[in-house]
Amino acid sequence: MRYLLLGAGLQGTAIAWDLLRQVDDTASLAVVDRDPGALARLRARFGDDPRLSLHEDDVEDLTRLGPRLDAADVVISAVNYWFNDDLTALAIAHRAHFLDLGGNNAIVARQLARDSQARQAGVTVVPDTGLAPGLAGILGWHLAAGLDPCDAVRLRVGGLPLEPRPPLNYQLVFSVQGLINEYIEGCLVIRDGEIRTVPGLSELETLIFPEPFGELEAFQTSGGTSTLPQSLLGRVRSLDYKTIRYRGHCEQIRLLRDLGLTSSEPVEVDGAWVAPRSLLAGRLEAVVPRDGDDVVLLLAEAEGFAAETAGRPPSPLRRSIRIIDRNDRSTGLSAMMRMTGFPAAIIARMLARGEIEAPGAVPQETIVPAERLLAELARRGVRVECWDSDPTRPNPGPTKE
Repeated sequence: MRYLLLGAGLQGTAIAWDLLRQVDDTASLAVVDRDPGALARLRARFGDDPRLSLHEDDVEDLTRLGPRLDAADVVISAVNYWFNDDLTALAIAHRAHFLDLGGNNAIVARQLARDSQARQAGVTVVPDTGLAPGLAGILGWHLAAGLDPCDAVRLRVGGLPLEPRPPLNYQLVFSVQGLINEYIEGCLVIRDGEIRTVPGLSELETLIFPEPFGELEAFQTSGGTSTLPQSLLGRVRSLDYKTIRYRGHCEQIRLLRDLGLTSSEPVEVDGAWVAPRSLLAGRLEAVVPRDGDDVVLLLAEAEGFAAETAGRPPSPLRRSIRIIDRNDRSTGLSAMMRMTGFPAAIIARMLARGEIEAPGAVPQETIVPAERLLAELARRGVRVECWDSDPTRPNPGPTKE
């Protein structure tokens, strides 16, 4: 299998690590990044693995990038989301499967509009294959499919430091601009069977995870559901996605928003025009920690009715999946790197092997086999807990054996 990876940052490193540990499957992995330092760090990590080639190029230079796609079965984009539509078109033109980490609904809509082009080329385009969007939506689709009818799907996901530190009790684990987008953009939900938009940072709730986490908070953020609202429209009455944080975080971000610091509209300060959002992003980069042990928390739930079995009438049922994944010091991969990069690498391998046969530009939740994906994550040391319970009672968690 021949892979082309665009981007050698944190998530790209995790994808490369996973692909290169597959001795039998990965014939070659070419990595493109414009930052020579990022490429040098990859070389230091993986040594002289003959399957790995590193290329200092800019993904905006499509002319130089094109020939590299000719030598790849699957292209994986781990660069900023705004490049992904142009990269999708290039992959289709060079007849290579394409997937990315996504994160922006408007860009994904443009990619999916290329469905007929991808079909004609005989390739598959799968946007949003990371954690959220990505794994969370695949699990939501999977849980809803086991209920008839399904009344509600709830997705709760967060990346947190194991030891929270001020000022926000948060740790930067991906792009600051992407983080700000999640907080301030509109959030797609399904309410009463209709797709609606609610504000980011709204509908604050509390939830409980096993110790040492205890009581946490969750609130609306954008992008986490990706195409899932459209895919489940008409099949569920309620769907939402919320981000998990330590208590008090939402109130702090709301204050920054209410002060206008998330706005991109320039304001005059001492005779100079400044975009508040740029200033905020710079200060977050400078002040919020990036290092330290981290954890990814995921809770996916669906409620509805179990199908009739053995002559018994349908019964109310809640289906749940919980993941708690910590960073791996032995590999140097953070929990967010693992839980974002591993799903993308697993799906890339499925495409390369022909295990996913769905030509076109397709929502990931409709074609990626959830049980297989979870099994592959478990092989990588990710603990996955699944259980069923009575939706009229508090969620008890998995039964202990």
